[in-house]
Amino acid sequence: MLSERDKMLQGQWFNPLDLELRNQREQARLACAKYNAHPSKGNLKHITRLLKDKPLQMVIEPGFQCDYGLQISIGENFFANFQCVLLDSAPITIGNNVLLGPGVHIYTVDHPRDAIKRREGLCIAQPVTIGDDVWVGAGAKILPGVTIGDGVIIGANTLVTKDVAAGTRFY
Repeated sequence: MLSERDKMLQGQWFNPLDLELRNQREQARLACAKYNAHPSKGNLKHITRLLKDKPLQMVIEPGFQCDYGLQISIGENFFANFQCVLLDSAPITIGNNVLLGPGVHIYTVDHPRDAIKRREGLCIAQPVTIGDDVWVGAGAKILPGVTIGDGVIIGANTLVTKDVAAGTRFY
């Protein structure tokens, strides 16, 4: 029988209230809190230990939050402005030379549309992929399963619900 963590990692319905998953989220929150309380290049170690890839050139401003940190891959020359949130129940893959404006949220987790099914407390997650040379404007929200191509500009406060083709300006 698969653990809830394994179900989550395999893109199946999972229970986020599972003790192992709650403990992993707590570890990620503590790492984010340590960094956010004293943001400095030397203190970035609290965040980089959560990431799958460790880019040489990366700036993450305070207020950064993630669910687990287990499934976040970031390319080189990454910049995340204040208050960015990456909910990584599924992989979040971010390319090179990506800028996230303040308050950008990237979500991979979703819930059943049927109220009775939601009472079961299960979630499902779909990956989000962001290509190279992308600028995501302040307050934008990127929903589960979205792929954003290379060279895209996402306007401030935009809700991204579907894939965005390379080179597009999406406002």
